[in-house]
Amino acid sequence: KVSQINTGTGCHLDASMIERGLQQLNPPLNSVVMIENVGNLVCPALFDLGEQAKIVILSVTEGEDKPLKYPHIFRASDIMILTKIDLLPYLQFDVQKCIEYAKEVNPKIQIFQVSATTGAGLENWYAWLTASL
Repeated sequence: KVSQINTGTGCHLDASMIERGLQQLNPPLNSVVMIENVGNLVCPALFDLGEQAKIVILSVTEGEDKPLKYPHIFRASDIMILTKIDLLPYLQFDVQKCIEYAKEVNPKIQIFQVSATTGAGLENWYAWLTASL
């Protein structure tokens, strides 16, 4: 199930919006609820939504400098999912440098490198999700 939450003129979700969305969604007990806070990489980092884990998703097409450019979201996140790794042969993206930047901002951040196209790395991400339930 999905519940769309419109932030209106705001750039982020807040806890009361999530509460209304959860009432609408009415998930069964012990469910996993994923909140996609779309928009920029600044506003979502500043607001606690009551989440068990904050996860930042970074595509290799965006550039390895994003952890330094937007440190708040990487500092606040437990996990960074580096996506579209199947495109690495076609891009100038330094994975090691990106990881170093993320660890510089947040030494405790866990990193999963994944490709939805090939399935690479997804088993590790799924294992983390399963262990976190």
